[in-house]
Amino acid sequence: MGEQPVRVLVCGDVGGRLSVLFGRVQSIQKKTGQFDLLLCVGEFFGTTPEAAADWDQYRTGAKKAPIHTYILGAASQETAKNFPGADGCELAANITYLGRRGVFTGASGLQIAYVSGREAGQEPAPPHCFTPTDVAALLAPLTGSNKFRGVDVLLTSQWPQGVCRYGNKLEVDTTSCGSGAVASLAQRLKPRYHFAALEGAHYERLPYRNHAVLQENARHVSRFIALATVNNAAKKKYLYAFNIVPMATMDPTELVKQPPDVTENPYRRPAPDETERWTASGGAAGEEEEPPPQFFFDLSKKEGRGPQGRGRRRPPDGDGRHQGQPKQPRRHPPPPGPCWFCLASPQVEKHLVVSIGSHCYLALAKGGLTRDHVLILPIGHYQAVPDLGPQVLEEVDRYKTALRGFYRSRGARCVLFERNYRSQHLQLQVVPVPMDRCATADIKEAFMVQAQEQQMELMEVPEHTDLKQIAPPGTPYFYVELDSGEKLFHRIRKHFPLQFGREVLASEAVLNIPTRADWKECKQSREEEEENCKQLRDEFQPYDFALED
Repeated sequence: MGEQPVRVLVCGDVGGRLSVLFGRVQSIQKKTGQFDLLLCVGEFFGTTPEAAADWDQYRTGAKKAPIHTYILGAASQETAKNFPGADGCELAANITYLGRRGVFTGASGLQIAYVSGREAGQEPAPPHCFTPTDVAALLAPLTGSNKFRGVDVLLTSQWPQGVCRYGNKLEVDTTSCGSGAVASLAQRLKPRYHFAALEGAHYERLPYRNHAVLQENARHVSRFIALATVNNAAKKKYLYAFNIVPMATMDPTELVKQPPDVTENPYRRPAPDETERWTASGGAAGEEEEPPPQFFFDLSKKEGRGPQGRGRRRPPDGDGRHQGQPKQPRRHPPPPGPCWFCLASPQVEKHLVVSIGSHCYLALAKGGLTRDHVLILPIGHYQAVPDLGPQVLEEVDRYKTALRGFYRSRGARCVLFERNYRSQHLQLQVVPVPMDRCATADIKEAFMVQAQEQQMELMEVPEHTDLKQIAPPGTPYFYVELDSGEKLFHRIRKHFPLQFGREVLASEAVLNIPTRADWKECKQSREEEEENCKQLRDEFQPYDFALED
């Protein structure tokens, strides 16, 4: 297949400054050679007498555009008079109005989808607006086929709503200026390049992916670029040049290559919130999540006080309420049976508790790999990280940060792993590895090598991706997080060695304590556990944010 690139220029709001624009284009082409076409988004025409006089020069043929120019329709009532109707047509030599919406495919095979104007709240809409009917008509011939992969270019005047999500920030408030219909269009059409204008700003968003990592086949990335107004006083960029090989003639392997700064798709629906989870599990929709039950354990042998006399959470009264407080809303879903890790459960081994936050607690691992091997656990009953709500996740991250600092002060790296397979309650295992023992790269290699030996696919999770995005609730998985920020993930499909995480860290390549790979071989007496936990609690105290909250 031939891979001849098309040379494209794209411009933001022209606002009737045609001679300025085309003068700039001529200057660029003298330096870099001829471009194949110029695409204009936003308002092409102006409303001043000067703009009208300038247009007359091109309309009458006194002047001619130096390049094939394709423009969108009006984005305001004032400029709608310059367009003869909804259908595209040639307005002047080398200047073509694309139309209200449609798909333009050039001789090269480059496919350009477009919609003119602003999103209308209702139908029939004024001539400078598009409607849901326009969007549906644009999508139908393109997305109806199973072979549809996306379009090369999408042109819209309005920005897509929420485009900055997961991306680099800018000064424009896209929550108010963006169009939800344009965002939906971008999500469905998967353009390799999406151009917009109207906001007077230049913004090149980080590229975003069009597939769910580790769940779908890799797709090409999309790039959103907003352009400023021609000849603006702030000298913001209004002209963008790029070369593109049409998707139809491109090598599929090259097409799906992911750049290092790729982010998640800003238009994908976010993970369900707590209310949605309640509804899905049979709970009542619309109820607020209750603050987790507040517990008191005598961690310092002083009634009602924590280490050094600081207050811990008081026990509730017999009816589950604090003195003088109103009845609390519905609690977290209870476990289906006895749970060793729910803090309210009679089965929980309270003598192993190191710290209690508002939503999570820290406990000494039973039969730990090392003396400082701990677990981060949610107070309520949750199966795995993807089930956690935002507040719980935030506190999990606070404990991670605290433990990294604590281990670092003791000359150790922090390795975290989770196994969501044949487990009932979320357990984040956190293990210190002495820095002088091995580097983070050695730990990563140990996991990769052992996974390969056991014919398991352990994959790296991209930097801007979190666990919820690759493992929806209910997905069995094994997950590792290193102190470098690198993350490894394995989707469990059949069998999985339950002690895999411990075996890797206990191996000769890491801690070199192979006899401690099975926690049952490392059990201590209750007295030893109590003493170890008390010592760890005292040592961790300077890092324990729960004492201060």
